[in-house]
Amino acid sequence: MSVEPQTLGRAVKAVQYRQHRALDSRLASVGSTLAQWDALRAIARTPGSSARELAAATFQSEQAFGTLAGRLVAQGLVDRRPGRGRRFEHHLTPEGERVLEAGHEVANSVLTECFEGLTEPEREALLGLLRKLEEH
Repeated sequence: MSVEPQTLGRAVKAVQYRQHRALDSRLASVGSTLAQWDALRAIARTPGSSARELAAATFQSEQAFGTLAGRLVAQGLVDRRPGRGRRFEHHLTPEGERVLEAGHEVANSVLTECFEGLTEPEREALLGLLRKLEEH
């Protein structure tokens, strides 16, 4: 039996949607949203990155990331510093690092629950297949 591409795509989207809703809901307990926590993760991975680089890393438009970064600066979670030319570099503040770490604990809990229906070999196979699709 052949699997319709739209059926497969919808199944991937449904799982992603469920994860995002659970993450967004539970991250509120540490004073964050999924978009904010993802931005903090991206900044922590590559401190000093530009808004353009961080937008790409978080799957957002530059405009959307700029708006988000402005909110993070206003909340005292991110510091923007002048770089070369018109570039601004982004760095976490100590409070941003605290929220990021608290978010890691929440995300680990939520994602463990999301994947608990799979055995370890099934999780490894799923990861391998998703990476194969990402590279294609």
